[in-house]
Amino acid sequence: MTRHTEDDGDAGDSNETTESSGGCGCGEPAPGVPEAGRDEQPSTFVPDGGEIPEEEMTADSEDGRAGEDRAATDGGVESASGGAESATGGTDSAELDPDAYDPVDVFPGGDLDLREGADSCYKCTSCDTSCPVAEVDDEFPGPKFQGPEQWRLKRKEDHDIDESITSCSNCMRCDDACPSSVPLSQMHNEARGQYVERQMEKLSVEYIRNRILANYRTSASLASMFPRTASFAMNFGPARWAMEKVMGIPKERDFPEFATETFREWWKARGGAKVENPDKRVAYFHGCYSNYNTPEVGKAMVRVYEHFGYEVMVPPQKCSGTPMFANGMLKDARRHAETNIENLVEAIGEGADVIASCTSCSMSLRQEYPELFDLHGIEDVAEHTFEALEYLRIHEDLEGELEAAGGLDDERAFAYHAPCHARNQGLSRQAVETFRDVDGVKMEDVGDSCSGISGTYGWKEEKYEKSMEIGEEMFEHMEDAEGEVGMTECPTCAMQMEHGTGYEIEHPLQLLEDTLGA
Repeated sequence: MTRHTEDDGDAGDSNETTESSGGCGCGEPAPGVPEAGRDEQPSTFVPDGGEIPEEEMTADSEDGRAGEDRAATDGGVESASGGAESATGGTDSAELDPDAYDPVDVFPGGDLDLREGADSCYKCTSCDTSCPVAEVDDEFPGPKFQGPEQWRLKRKEDHDIDESITSCSNCMRCDDACPSSVPLSQMHNEARGQYVERQMEKLSVEYIRNRILANYRTSASLASMFPRTASFAMNFGPARWAMEKVMGIPKERDFPEFATETFREWWKARGGAKVENPDKRVAYFHGCYSNYNTPEVGKAMVRVYEHFGYEVMVPPQKCSGTPMFANGMLKDARRHAETNIENLVEAIGEGADVIASCTSCSMSLRQEYPELFDLHGIEDVAEHTFEALEYLRIHEDLEGELEAAGGLDDERAFAYHAPCHARNQGLSRQAVETFRDVDGVKMEDVGDSCSGISGTYGWKEEKYEKSMEIGEEMFEHMEDAEGEVGMTECPTCAMQMEHGTGYEIEHPLQLLEDTLGA
């Protein structure tokens, strides 16, 4: 194709004009054919032998410039500023030079810019179908709305966070379900934090109740000063009735008993570590529940690790922040994270890896901390954190050690539930795989359903019935299992399992201690 000038002769005759316009050759459109619209006008470029109509010549020709010198543009229309150099779409246009202008960020970024993650969502709804809350709550819009869709909406300054974000239980199953790795739980955590900080009434009963539940470590530390009195008072019938009426804490729930000796008190009375080994060190992040309510889990962890020759360190620590994330108390979580990171980084510097006996704690240190906070050393802590059983399976011949131990004298059967936060870390089968060949142990997986309690979610009066409905499948599978002892790594899942079935619940570390004779 060439551009034609006046010197090209008369090759472009009226026949070509007739064909290009679809007319009859008389200058009028053919019957039934509408006149060409603006976007349908003949192209400035014509076939070889054609000629540019005189009326299409630009003002540049009048200035002495030949038609062939005129720069081509979209539709042959030059820019309003005139001149070939600045014609829209021209190759010489300075206006399109990347160095000649600054890019404009249409969506101003916030503390965390998750736009790229939101754009990765292609609305397959895998997250919605995996959400246990959406399954039982018709009013809950589901993870897809709470995550990428709400993220797009909330980038507009006049858009508030939808109140339904408080119905997300933070089970994080949506993360595991998403085929395109959209950071759903990270979006939920930040959106929930913004909702609580900017929209929730700070003097409301709901806010005060949620703040108390989120800061369980504070109330547990006070209760542990008078553990027997606190255990009795918090489960006293009239007191439970009053808690439901005043605070919205369901009276059906039984508060866990507080230990007469906390794990840290036991650790101090014991004199600390019994094994010194600078080549094999672990820093134990026991969490709130193993310290104040089930110190037997922490004791089992210490004895098992010392059995394998590890030097156990127990650094100063606060709550992992898991219940705070679930309730949108991100400022509280950050204060606790600062203390935890500082002390765990110091332990890592002394050659230790971080071990947690609670899968929600290990999830918090590994995933939620680096997603939500920018703290020095936070990536090191995430990289060096492991769940307790996971770490032994990686670094020790656990199978061989269990085989050498000879198993249990009395046969015991367990109904095992994998917590949602264990599944999110790829640990859903670890207890079953560890104990399936041990003599005297029968381990039965009760399925992949959620327990329903999801930390503090099931401790709210308005969510109690939904939490029990979510857990119904797990209850049924436990009751169908051969054993009448449950097993899980999550303390709140253990509460729900016991609440729904009446079974005694153990931690895998306790069975490991018994089996090894540690």
